[in-house]
Amino acid sequence: MNLDYLNIYNNLIKLTRNKKLYVNLERNDEFSDRLIFLMFHFALFLKNYKSQISKKKSQELFDFFIRQIELSIREIGYGDVSVNKKMKEYVNLFYSILDKIETQNFKQIENLNIFFKNLLNTDKNIEFYADYFQKYDQYLLNNTLNHFTKDIINPNF
Repeated sequence: MNLDYLNIYNNLIKLTRNKKLYVNLERNDEFSDRLIFLMFHFALFLKNYKSQISKKKSQELFDFFIRQIELSIREIGYGDVSVNKKMKEYVNLFYSILDKIETQNFKQIENLNIFFKNLLNTDKNIEFYADYFQKYDQYLLNNTLNHFTKDIINPNF
């Protein structure tokens, strides 16, 4: 296990645990919502740092990330068959998010609003999520990959 990958994963988990993400959702906090936010953080991370990471390292990071999600699902108590089914759904969801990030112009707030409305199945506080992830994207642009690999970060955006 690579310590850099673990630090990146833990930093993304810390970002995903931001209470404002769930308060503004205005519904019960569920594992699937946390996973959606984690995947969106990770997808933006990959998009912003893809030029700094080799394809091999990107694949290793992705594999590590997916293994961690699988372990989390197993800790919740799902059985082997359920884990395989859930992981297939989650990987497909991640690829869908990654594809949208690569093909959509998320600099335009309207595109982000539509994306989050569909992804979160809600009309409530969509502007908050669009604003939050635009700030997160800018935060990624203002920091290097090494910033995420050294230690747990304290983001201020």
